Amino acid sequence: MMLNEGIKGRVDKEVKKEALASSMGSGLLPVFATPAMVTLMEETAWRSVEPYMEEGCGTVGTALDIKHLAATPEAMKVWCESELIKVDGRRLVFDVKVYDECGIIGEGTHERFIINNEKFAAKAAAKKQK
Repeated sequence: MMLNEGIKGRVDKEVKKEALASSMGSGLLPVFATPAMVTLMEETAWRSVEPYMEEGCGTVGTALDIKHLAATPEAMKVWCESELIKVDGRRLVFDVKVYDECGIIGEGTHERFIINNEKFAAKAAAKKQK
């Protein structure tokens, strides 16, 4: 596995009704919801390193430290840009920034851990047996 600092990613989306605060339950206004922005940040980060994962491995999100800086209405284009800024064993730290057509709307850091997909899924499924 060749994970080096500097790996970048980008994911573009259109703000659809289901991504609005009024639809997601995170507020009453018809603007891009913070939980939707978080999802975009996580997706951009994991997609950027997925091609470098060993077979059977993936990443899971473990921490976020973000700010939602500006509102975005429905139908506008948004995108996230990520950069892997730290590799510490299985721990990965990303710088994430989200933009709309008018400028930056969110930023922060996102941490993910490299996991074995099968072991992770088995451990999660075992919770049902308790």
